[in-house]
Amino acid sequence: MNLGIKKSRFKGEFEIDINASDKSISHRSCIMALFADSICNIKHFLKAEDTLRTLEICRKLGMQYEFRGEELLLTPPKNLIEPDDILYCGNSGTSMRLLTGLLSGAGLYAVLSGDKYLNVRPMDRVIRPLRDIGANIESRTIQVNGKQRLSAPIAIHCKKELDGFTYKSNISSAQVKSAMILAALFAKDASTYSEISLSRNHTENMLLSFQREKILKLDSNEINITPFNDEKPLNAFEIEIPNDPSSAFFFAVAACILKITIKLKRVMLNDTRIEAFRILKTMGANIAYENIRHGYENIGDIVVSAGELKAVEVSENISWLIDEIPALSIAMSIAKGTSRISNAQELRVKESDRIKSTIEGLNAFGIDTIEHEDGFEIIGGELRYGRVDSKGDHRIAMSFAIASLLCGGEILDCECINTSFPNFLDVLRNFTEYTEIR
Repeated sequence: MNLGIKKSRFKGEFEIDINASDKSISHRSCIMALFADSICNIKHFLKAEDTLRTLEICRKLGMQYEFRGEELLLTPPKNLIEPDDILYCGNSGTSMRLLTGLLSGAGLYAVLSGDKYLNVRPMDRVIRPLRDIGANIESRTIQVNGKQRLSAPIAIHCKKELDGFTYKSNISSAQVKSAMILAALFAKDASTYSEISLSRNHTENMLLSFQREKILKLDSNEINITPFNDEKPLNAFEIEIPNDPSSAFFFAVAACILKITIKLKRVMLNDTRIEAFRILKTMGANIAYENIRHGYENIGDIVVSAGELKAVEVSENISWLIDEIPALSIAMSIAKGTSRISNAQELRVKESDRIKSTIEGLNAFGIDTIEHEDGFEIIGGELRYGRVDSKGDHRIAMSFAIASLLCGGEILDCECINTSFPNFLDVLRNFTEYTEIR
């Protein structure tokens, strides 16, 4: 599906609940329920392709689930069962990476595979550290940008307990960290994991909030993991999943480029997830947080209104805003001066090469850019009608749909939006008309 999007005529103020529950928490709620001592109740689970893949894989591992309106009931198995079929992850790198860790520790034979996009994404960063701690994992080897990389399908056949480990990661990655923690829960002895800087910390937050025995302890920059015994290590939990800040951020950018005010309701306010809003404020947008509620994750409303945007350089906390950089680039494209993103090599190995996809899209919309190996420069200017191929990357598709609100545009290959934000187009309809082009 391709989209033709008209220039927006919307003016004024807008208050919206985007109904796009957080993807990271939705994935993890399924996985955490496998370790719970009884039925878990999840309100506002994200019914997107990626998260439903994780839910279905957990069912194949023995969990039962039932949707009752806005609630999802998860009944954990007494013990994990070995799957009798390939575990299909679709386009979901989170499903594949986290479950590779869990299955490596659990001592089950399993094969994980995905769609044509996921099966060419590098999986080295999770396979290699798991192999280092004793996991028996086989994978394909492919060429990516002239380098040999490990990729799916991934076969896991660990028939013995992993030893406890001490592992210091030289990258900051929530997916790698989560995979290692999940593997460590099944190990013979205690383990310690650390990373060069704090990545998104939802796995730790959930384990700390729901643990019924002390399986996790944070000590400065170290995570200490104690394997659980035969009992279930987590209490049954009942949670409400807030709106995803990375999904909300698309409409924060819309407020800035259309020069309007938008209140984004019920958004997660985890410090590692709102870095893009902080940068937008540094650029000159007006950002306020209201109605804050505290819990396993803080939730509140974010009010965004336009200001005169100026260029900014971004080189720190990249792991905290890796998903928002394509949308942030749209704000940078109309800012005064030259903005730069650096230390963002991670963008090369997302759903697409997001450095290349972003600058190609900006160029198509009339913006001058300079590509670097670890990022890019954007020379602020005027967005003009453009035509962009998303390359199957949901965040590229949605970012340039937002750019089109200012000038009109055509976005190719938009089915990918359903992987993370299936009602994105319903929200977009509040601002403009669009046409589906087959």
